[in-house]
Parts: sequence; C-alpha cells; structure tokens
Amino acid sequence: MSTGYNPDFDPTGIEGGVDTQTIPWIALAQPAGLALKPLRASRETGLFTAVLRLRAGTALPRAVHLGAMDMLVLSGRLNYRGGDLAASCGPGTFGYVPANTRVEGMHADEDTELLVTCHGPIAFLGADGRTITSILGSMDIERAARAHGVALVPSTLAECMQQRAAPVRAEPLAMTAGDAAALVTGPASAIGGALDAHPHFVDTRALPWLVNPDTPDVGLKILRVSEETGFVSVIVRHNGVAPPHYHLGAADFMVLAGRIGYRAGPPEGYGPGVWFYEPAGARHDATQRLTDEDLIYTANLFGPIQFDSGRGTPIAFVFSWMTYKAMADAAGSHLLRSSFAGDASLLAWAPLGSG
Repeated sequence: MSTGYNPDFDPTGIEGGVDTQTIPWIALAQPAGLALKPLRASRETGLFTAVLRLRAGTALPRAVHLGAMDMLVLSGRLNYRGGDLAASCGPGTFGYVPANTRVEGMHADEDTELLVTCHGPIAFLGADGRTITSILGSMDIERAARAHGVALVPSTLAECMQQRAAPVRAEPLAMTAGDAAALVTGPASAIGGALDAHPHFVDTRALPWLVNPDTPDVGLKILRVSEETGFVSVIVRHNGVAPPHYHLGAADFMVLAGRIGYRAGPPEGYGPGVWFYEPAGARHDATQRLTDEDLIYTANLFGPIQFDSGRGTPIAFVFSWMTYKAMADAAGSHLLRSSFAGDASLLAWAPLGSG
C-alpha cells in the first residue's frame, strides 16, 4: 500500500513554507561583504540552502566549490570574473557550478540577491590564490541561524512535527518590490561572458515553457538534469491542481509569483519569497494556485515524484530525471552536456539575445 511510506503523517508544526521576508540578513565576518538568510543545512550530506546578498561594489575573492552549487539571481547584477565561468548575471539568471570548480572571483555591480543551493562547502582563497582564508559550509549556516534565533527548515518528516518558531525580524527581498514573475517570464536580455561556449549560466526568460500531457496545467522550464544523481532543477508555472503524489526523494521550492495552496498551510496560502523543503516521503493530496495570476516557483527535485488518484490507489505515473530529459528532447529544447569533464549534468542553454 502506498500509505506505507508515511502512515498517519499529518503535520501541524514547522512543516510548510518559511517566509524569507521574516528572516534577517546575517553578515558574515569572512568573506567580507557577504550576508545571508539561512534556510536549511543538512548535517548528513553537508548540503545547505540560503539567500545571499552582496552590496554594490562588493568583490568576493577566488574560491573553490568543494561541492556543486546551483543559483538563481533574484535581483541586481553579479559578474563572474575570468576563467571558464566568466559571465555577467542579471535577474532571472540560473547558474550551475560543478564540484571542484575554481572561481576566479565575483563582483556585484549592484545590490544583488541570489538563491543558492550548495551541495558542499565553498573554500575562499587568499591573495596568493592558494591559501584558504575561510570556508562556508553547512555548519556555518547552522551556527549563524542559531546565533540569531532563526529556525532552519527541517530535513526529515519526523522533524516537521516541531513547533514553528516566531519570526525574528522582517527584512523583505528586493524582488518582492516589483513583478517577480518577470524574473523568468519577461523579455530575455543579453547576458555577457562566454555563454556561447558553455551553458553554465542561462537567462531563464529565454527558455520555453514545456508541458507534459499528463499535467496540462503545469509548464516547466527545465534547467538542469543530472544523469549521475537524478537531481533536477526547474522553473514551474503551476495553474491547475496537482494530482495526489509522494515525494520519493526530497525537493525544495521558492515561490516567485502567485499564491500556492499547500498541505499544512494557511487558507490564504503562501506568496512570493516563501521557500519550502519537502522531506523524502512527504505526501500532497492536492497542491494548487489560489489566485487568478500565474503561480510560478523554482524547484530542485532530489528524487522521483510518484502520482496516484488517492491514498491507497495504484501508482498512476512517476516523474524522474528521465521524464524531464524526454520532455526537453520531445520539445526540441535539447539540454547540453556540462562543459566540465566528468560532470554528468545536462543543462539548459539559449543563445544570447534569444527569447
């Protein structure tokens, strides 16, 4: 029986979305100029998620990503300097940095905010380009949250039963001051750098919405598919009601536009800036938009989603990384292989000025 995955699980505690607007910006001592809103940190895998902020003029030093990272620029403009990842990234830019990649430095041309998921620590280097001066990892995220009274999103179904902590201090994201949907649906803009040489940064506005016949009210912009881990990154336009489903692998989401009706959530749902983490085994009997505007959110899927027609009913279909790859191929929106040797990611790509 499908109910065997999480029998009698009916969360009433901290499970659900966390509003990033109610989390304070926490400045880091090193590297200087970087502040963050901590969202989740895994003690088991070292993965962490946060919203980062760099003030205009901030320059971050060279760094080595000891684990892979994906990001979405929410506001401002960030330049990756030199090396294989040279690019100028504005609002709506999705980026993917493989593990063990050296970044030659970053510079914020404007106040910049970005959502990042890091699968391992980032080691920042000194002026000699070799000495490690600081490391940002999941323990640092956890320590910063604890020091400022911020409750991190739970990582397991059992932890979801904790009581929700009161908000600490409201500090809104810049993207909520305007039309956040334009991040991924507005006219595409030319992103500078060597984007014709590799697909590791892409303007999501230049990508088409893909629709699967099994879920006609849901459009997807497929950003990354890993043939090694099965991880998938997408932008979702969700204008219907999703069938009942289990998250066989964990997933996370951030609402960019509209309001989402969600298990364990308030009647008015959740709006832009709310971030969710779905522990492996979580079930949704229905998920839907609550207003007439497009419901748009980011999604990282760390395993398949199994759909049915109700608790205890047979499996109707399963979405895995193979489903998303097949969707992209069928639509002629082919994914390109990572330009880094040994990295098994397939990445969205659009030529400069497209869209």
